[in-house]
Amino acid sequence: MKEALSKEDVYRAAVVRCRTVLLVVAAVTLCMVGAAYAPLAEPGLRTGLILAAAGFNAFLVAGHLMHLLQERNVIYSLLAFTVLFFAALMGLCIWAHGDTPAPGGV
Repeated sequence: MKEALSKEDVYRAAVVRCRTVLLVVAAVTLCMVGAAYAPLAEPGLRTGLILAAAGFNAFLVAGHLMHLLQERNVIYSLLAFTVLFFAALMGLCIWAHGDTPAPGGV
């Protein structure tokens, strides 16, 4: 049978995880700076490398430090409401497309 973790153990594990994520984000940021100054043949390659590293950093920060990976149910329900409201607004725009006044009318 598993032993229950104390609050201190949970806190230490969270600190270790956040410290690891912070170090990885710092390392990837340094790689981005290095790619910006690297003598690459094509500037598009440099831009692609920097954008890929920035996307990875965004995933780490949003997923781990903002706890979005642990709260999937909340995120999916908010995403579903966003899609629903976006579809409703697009439908409203299409429905109101013909509501223009007649030329010369009031």
